Amino acid sequence: MNASTLAELAIGGRAKITGFTLESGTRQRLMEMGLTKGAECQMVRFAPLGDPLEIKVRGYHLSLRKSEAQGIQVQTL
Repeated sequence: MNASTLAELAIGGRAKITGFTLESGTRQRLMEMGLTKGAECQMVRFAPLGDPLEIKVRGYHLSLRKSEAQGIQVQTL
């Protein structure tokens, strides 16, 4: 499966960030946390009810709301 957003990535799946469809404030906050174009990330796990989700990016683990992850476009690796 070739995920188009970070929220669609399967557990253990790896992807490269290709763009954003988020409002500028949210996009800026995520970019400050290391989610920039070209950054590689890996899906670690989902919370029991599916929100939030945990990814590994730039050597650390980051929890994101599913709504934020849906606004991050990726290309699977």
